Amino acid sequence: MHPETHLALHRVRALDLRAEADAYRLAAAAAAGSHRLLRARLGWTLVGLGLRLVTTAPRTPALVR
Repeated sequence: MHPETHLALHRVRALDLRAEADAYRLAAAAAAGSHRLLRARLGWTLVGLGLRLVTTAPRTPALVR
């Protein structure tokens, strides 16, 4: 293969790889943000559930012997 042709193909491939890496970085950043949001919402939901369980009176009386 002619050296100039080889160099041109290498440059094109390098540009393709850089574009693919940039697209991956953007997708990973977007996914991390939504994952963090989902985790926070789930955490606060569990905190609310726990508080409701702690503050409500039991529905059945405890058996005292």
